[in-house]
Amino acid sequence: MTTLKGARERRVRTGGVELCVAELGDPAQPTVVLVHGYPDSKEVWSEVAVRLAERFHVVLYDVRGHGRSTAPKPLRGGFTLSKLTDDFLAVVDAVSPDRPVHLVGHDWGSVQSWEFVTVKRTEGRIASFTSMSGPSLDHFGHWIDARVKRPTPRRVGQLLGQGAKSWYVYLLHTPVLPELAWRGPLGRRWPKILERIEKVPGGDYPTSSLPTDAAHGAWLYRDNVRSRLLRPRTDAYAHAPVQLITPLGDAFLSEKLYDELEKWAPQLTRRTLPAKHWVPRTRPDQLAAWIDEFVTGVDGGRPQMMPAGRYADRFGGRLVLVTGAGSGIGRATAFAFAEAGARVVAVDRDTESAVRTAELSRLLGAPKAWAETVDVSDEQAMEKLAEKVTTEYGVVDVLVNNAGIGLSGSFFATTPDDWRKVLDVNLWGVIHGCRLFGARMAERGQGGHIVNIASAAAYQPSKVLPAYSTSKAAVLMLSECLRAELAGQDIGVTAICPGLVNTNITSTARFTGVDAEEERRRQKRSARLYGMRNYPPEKVAEAILRAVARNNAVVPVTPEARGAHLMSRFMPGALRAIARVEPKL
Repeated sequence: MTTLKGARERRVRTGGVELCVAELGDPAQPTVVLVHGYPDSKEVWSEVAVRLAERFHVVLYDVRGHGRSTAPKPLRGGFTLSKLTDDFLAVVDAVSPDRPVHLVGHDWGSVQSWEFVTVKRTEGRIASFTSMSGPSLDHFGHWIDARVKRPTPRRVGQLLGQGAKSWYVYLLHTPVLPELAWRGPLGRRWPKILERIEKVPGGDYPTSSLPTDAAHGAWLYRDNVRSRLLRPRTDAYAHAPVQLITPLGDAFLSEKLYDELEKWAPQLTRRTLPAKHWVPRTRPDQLAAWIDEFVTGVDGGRPQMMPAGRYADRFGGRLVLVTGAGSGIGRATAFAFAEAGARVVAVDRDTESAVRTAELSRLLGAPKAWAETVDVSDEQAMEKLAEKVTTEYGVVDVLVNNAGIGLSGSFFATTPDDWRKVLDVNLWGVIHGCRLFGARMAERGQGGHIVNIASAAAYQPSKVLPAYSTSKAAVLMLSECLRAELAGQDIGVTAICPGLVNTNITSTARFTGVDAEEERRRQKRSARLYGMRNYPPEKVAEAILRAVARNNAVVPVTPEARGAHLMSRFMPGALRAIARVEPKL
């Protein structure tokens, strides 16, 4: 039997069973109680627990009939929510007799924890509750009832959708068969099923008690589901602040189940993760960070307020690094992530600009923001940056490779030195970012996202942009290739093709084959034309956040960028004809 390394264990007797309780961290710190689901044991929390133990007193226990806890006799009637509540109170009385605890539940651990946080006899014993992948059976019953009594096409669709996702619940109500399956082939194959379908890393989880745990745990469903869904409580209101973490790829639960949750949990904070059901194993870093932030906020007497940004539930607390963040699209993107509550690393070759972006990001809602100075074309400087960011701030969750320079001029007027400069920044800067930060995302094994800023010039040829267009076309294809390579590791890659956007890239772009005075005139003329178009970088930033949330592959942003993208696919000849036109600058 696998145990949690370094944990202190004790036995707690309650209601005819003996529970195995493990503790980590300093008992003088706030107590966080982690409750596991089905068909798990407390070890499902091991990765989250060790991270939380650095700041909290962490308590885990095997639910009755699971792991190293004994099972009730008889099994029938031994797993009711009332008895599970008795167990919880016995554990918290033993580990934190004088202070309320912060409760965290996953799957059936969350289902039973909703009972704990809504019954009168636990008032004053729970300081906060973090729920993931497990609704209240009472709330679920009311959700079903509302859709049956007041059906609409949308509501019926939601009901049928969740009904299909709940196929396993029906099977677990059948007699004998679930026990035979878990003690036989399903129990033997379950670790590989989790690894292949849920992408749960291999190792010491699940534990050897899995077949027995799953057989006993079937009574969690049989003792509670039917009776509660048919007769849900009307007083199931949470008496503590609640944080809801919803994995967007959960195969068993629909997001729509939580649509009316504010009615039952007035102090509600919502979070979403691009992950599947078993997030305690696949996303321990993010869960630990969100639990830490929520618990700290509640204990500090300031209930957590969600940032006002549209994507706050998705990006709150995530670490986002943006290159070229000193101005234009880079600065707007840093601000957009800051408004969504992300931690921001603003990178630019101009120190003062990077510092200003970081300062403003904090004012806009970023809990933390840092400025870093680097030239993205400098491989060694980028290696040092990646090492520093990882060591001091953590592994980046979202990388935005935005830094770039403009270059205009005919092919024969573009010197090898001109080519090197534009490729060093526009292409090699992206390569360095993807290689150094992407490798750390992949090594962590908890997903992430890379955004590479390409251009409509990547698919729209022009006789005066051979070097610039080549660099951006390479970024576009690099993004597509990297997306294919990293898809199996839950790392998304997006290429953004902005189009004509009002930024300072035009005023700093170089023009080859002309003298300095003519170059300045063309820079001013270009800047004026882009200013007249006046498409703001904030709209590009919004498109970037939306693309990350949806995991889009290629995103043309402005109308002209979208039009050129369509023409490149369906009317390439017309686009080539346009490419021969000499722009009047």
